[in-house]
Amino acid sequence: MPQKTGLEIEIRKGSLLDVEAEAIVNPANSQGWMGGGVAGVIKRAAGVEVEKEAIAQAPIPVGKAAASSGGKTKFRAILHAPTMTNPAERIPVKNVSLATRAALELADQNNYHTIAIPGMGTGVGAVEPTAAAQAMLSEIQSFKPSRLKKIILIDVNDEMVSAWRKAVSS
Repeated sequence: MPQKTGLEIEIRKGSLLDVEAEAIVNPANSQGWMGGGVAGVIKRAAGVEVEKEAIAQAPIPVGKAAASSGGKTKFRAILHAPTMTNPAERIPVKNVSLATRAALELADQNNYHTIAIPGMGTGVGAVEPTAAAQAMLSEIQSFKPSRLKKIILIDVNDEMVSAWRKAVSS
């Protein structure tokens, strides 16, 4: 479904690791540690070298993002966009907006055309899916890309997928 910015947004239920995209977004912490949640799933698939690459760029402030290789995955890169400073912090919804914007900017700067983003801040960050979906879609819809063409919003959580669908149609 094309948006005003020209960015195509696809919403689906499933694993971030199964998507066809150049890069995937890791809702990270500023330290680069990839312990639990989506980060842990990515680390198990990509290998510990990806976490080492993220840690080497730390601290990554909330509102900024850092790229690592895709490790053992098929992706060209993993974009680490912190939603929290330290692991397992509860966060305000503002951090979801900041992390989403940072991931979009980094993807565009690195010439990626397609990226995949899971629900940001909805795991240990404890942001309610409806609030996260609205924050993410607000950032995506206001973003003016140079190169980025498609965003795939994908999550295993039905509530997150439903919240994106409601937010995109409102």
